[in-house]
Parts: sequence; C-alpha cells; structure tokens
Amino acid sequence: MGATPVAVRLSACRIDSSRPHGLAIPGFHALPDLVVVRAIGDGSLEAITMRLGVLHALEALGVPLVNSARSIERCTDKSMASFLLARACVPAPETFATQSLAQARDIARRECASGVLVMKPLFGAQGWGLRLIEKESDIPSVEEARGVYYLQRFVGPSRPPYEDMRVLVSRGEVVAAMKRRSSHWITNVRQGAKPLVAEPTREERDMALAASEAMGTIVAGVDLITSAQGRPMVLEVNSMPGWSGLQRITPFSIAERLAADALSLLPARRNALKALG
Repeated sequence: MGATPVAVRLSACRIDSSRPHGLAIPGFHALPDLVVVRAIGDGSLEAITMRLGVLHALEALGVPLVNSARSIERCTDKSMASFLLARACVPAPETFATQSLAQARDIARRECASGVLVMKPLFGAQGWGLRLIEKESDIPSVEEARGVYYLQRFVGPSRPPYEDMRVLVSRGEVVAAMKRRSSHWITNVRQGAKPLVAEPTREERDMALAASEAMGTIVAGVDLITSAQGRPMVLEVNSMPGWSGLQRITPFSIAERLAADALSLLPARRNALKALG
C-alpha cells in the first residue's frame, strides 16, 4: 500500500535524552510515521513499564499508534478491563480480583456454592495459566498466583463441546468473526480449538464494538461467550490480537484490511502537524 514496514522489538527501543526527540528506535533516524503494536514481549515489571513508556513517548510526540499505550494497559490488566466493562454496562461474567489469599479463599467459599470459577493470570494470553476453581482448597498460594487472584465466573456448558466467539474489530467496525470449538474448556486456537465460520448477531456485534470502545482500542479481538440463558457476554478484549485462526475461515486478507485501516490514520496526523505550523 506504499508504506515501508520496519519490524522493531520494543525491547530494543530506548529513551535517549541526547537525541532530538528523546527516543532511539532501531532502523529510524527520525520518528516513524505510524506504529502498529503487535506484542509487548515477556520481561520484568520494570522492562514492561519501560516498553510502555516508549509507546507513551511516541504518542506524546504525535505518532499514531495502533493501539495506544493506554488501551494496551487497559486490556492487558484483566482487572482494569473488567472494571471498565462494568462501568460501560457491557455484560461480562462476574469477576473478583484481590491481592489477599484470605480474601480469595473467602470468595471461593462463597461463590463456588453457585458454580465454578476460573482463575486467570492478570497479564496472561492465549489461554495459558488458566485453572478451574471448584472449591476453596483449589485456590493456589500467593507465589503461584504471582500476588494477584483474578477470579471469574465460569460460563459455558458443563461438558464438551465448548464454544465461544472471537470478533475482530477495527476502527469501529466488525472485520470478521469465528466460533472456536474445542473438547477442552479452554478454547484458544493455539491450544487446539477449531475455528468455524460465524456470523455475529446484531447484539453480538454491538457488544463487541461497545467493548472495544470501553477499552479505547482501534483494533481489538473481542471474545464473547453465551450463557446458559442464551445471553452473550464479553470474556476478554485483546489489544494485540492474532488472526491466523480467523484467516483460515475468512475469504479476504485480514492483514490487508488492518493495514489499510492503520494507514488511514496518517492523513489525520499530517493535517494536525500542518495546523501546528
């Protein structure tokens, strides 16, 4: 589409106050025109904080980001995402987050009487690290939980097949969607779930768009699940979604659509810079 992509690891970027813009980005003498964030990468809290700081700095310098550092932070922190979805009145499973082992046990003792809970890593992805909590004794140690207990009501059938929906949103529109079916209750394609063609209902489309808006994302992978009562709910909003599974059952190039949407942000930046003189 006329743009030259340069792959850069955030871990290779650095703050450098001796440079004109205060940033050093491999492959660039000046600032990039656009940044599409595909991954933050693993690392310590300090490393992740610095990488997000680089993204915040790029935004402060007027570089368009897909997605913004703030929206990435909101989606990555599942507890904040749950809070924001509730504030926006977007239906989602009941969620409880605490740093206290005693409180986590109290929550399990109280809530497991009404059904199973799912414990998720606060910053996890691709379905890794999930565990079912069926009773108080299933609550792990503080060390295993990495200091935070994020507990969510399990929604779905009691036995296979298990199914949910991934809706890919870009710039306020639904790009594509798929159902993910699995013999296991974790339905990520990377963990063996099968992608199936799906057409979201109007309610599901509106819910996915509302969830993306609540997180402030330009591009988002919104995971929906249907309750036993037939009510769709938002499980998660992903600010750096993959689409390899979705592409298998989508007749057009998702990458081309997302690239076009991202590049459409550039004229707005040029006009803004022009206005500043």
